[in-house]
Amino acid sequence: MQQSRGMIESTRKQIYHSENHMGTNYYAHEATSECPTCHHNPAKARHIGKSSSGWVFALHTIPEDNLTSLDDWVSYLRSDSITIKDEYGDHVSLDALLEVIMNRGRPESQHMTSEWLRQNHAEIGPNNLARHPIGDHCAGHGTGTWSMTPGYFC
Repeated sequence: MQQSRGMIESTRKQIYHSENHMGTNYYAHEATSECPTCHHNPAKARHIGKSSSGWVFALHTIPEDNLTSLDDWVSYLRSDSITIKDEYGDHVSLDALLEVIMNRGRPESQHMTSEWLRQNHAEIGPNNLARHPIGDHCAGHGTGTWSMTPGYFC
């Protein structure tokens, strides 16, 4: 049974990490609260943002923690006490995360019909990516392929 779970977990990661995956959340973990023996970290991970296929990166804005821009996040994530992980538990370097945030795009925006944009509360953003207009779902657009997104993420 344990071996079957391992195979299922491995298959799940391969599926989600393929270039056709729909979305990945990224988190900052405080290493200072990690157990040196078992590496369990009881501290709550801080949500960085979400990469979704066809959309600009949704960079989580957390005003109460002074995280309201990409520059704020980069300064915070450069700390030696921070480890970045994706939702599958894989470690991600800051350079790799910045690549995901800043170098996104699609060859064409064909799927973004006016009806699709209306249904998804979206507009056409940079590099043929969708993004939310500034409002309830978007605090501001980045200078590239990301937007500052407040609130709860799923």
